Order: sequence, then structure tokens, then C-alpha cells
Amino acid sequence: MSNINPEAGGFGQPAPQQPPGYGYPQQPGPGYGYSQPGPSYPAAPPAAYPQMPGYGMPMQPSNGMGTTGLVLGIIGVVCSLTIAMEILGMILGILAIIFGAIGRGKANRGEATNRGAATAGLVCGIIATVLLPLLVFLFFASMFSAGTF
Repeated sequence: MSNINPEAGGFGQPAPQQPPGYGYPQQPGPGYGYSQPGPSYPAAPPAAYPQMPGYGMPMQPSNGMGTTGLVLGIIGVVCSLTIAMEILGMILGILAIIFGAIGRGKANRGEATNRGAATAGLVCGIIATVLLPLLVFLFFASMFSAGTF
């Protein structure tokens, strides 16, 4: 006959075993900060380990030149409208043309995503540098020719 509830080392049916990872562990593990026995995550690769192609983060677009051109162009237009600050407006307009052209070049190469801001900065720079001083000059020339000034 078979003994269903044997003592240690006896015969009978084996006790059911749970698969590892389910329920509570059979033996309590060490406290916090101690390593657990068994498999663990692989160690990080060394710092000089070369990256495989396609695993790095894509380069972020640099939109600074186009935005700078737009801001300088707007300030240049406002300063060119003020007769006392027309020279400053022309200088800012020249800088806006330079930054706007560089920003458009970056946008054409795909290094930047703000082609519209760079174009607007270029246009505002041209207006601040050429058009508004020309209009002010024509206004004063007409005033002198009419003799009212």
C-alpha cells in the first residue's frame, strides 16, 4: 500500500510545486540594497563601446538663425519707422538679412524646420535696410523741394 502522507524521506505523492516567479518566493530574499541570487540584467557596455548605426537619437533641428533673423527684422522695421533710430534700424536690418539668409540655407539643407520664419526675417531685414530709409529720404526731399520745411 502506498502512504499518502509520508514523513520526510518516505513514499507517496510528491507535493505540487509552483513554477518560479509565481506567488511569493519560497525563501525570503535579502533586504534592500543586497543583490538577489539568480539571473540579473546584463552590465552596461563600456563607455568607449561604439554605437551601431541607427540606434542614436536623430539630430534636433537648429532653428536659431531663422528666428534671430525674424526678431532682428521686426525690431529693425520698428526702429526704421522712428526717425531718431533710423541708423539702428538699418544696422538691425543688415543683421536680419544675414541671419535670415543663413536660416534659409539651413532650411534648404534640411537642418532647420523654420523656413517661413527665416524668409520673413529676410524680407523684414530688406524692408528695414532699404525701403523705409528710401521712403524717409523721399519724404524729406519732397519737403525741401516744395519749400515748406
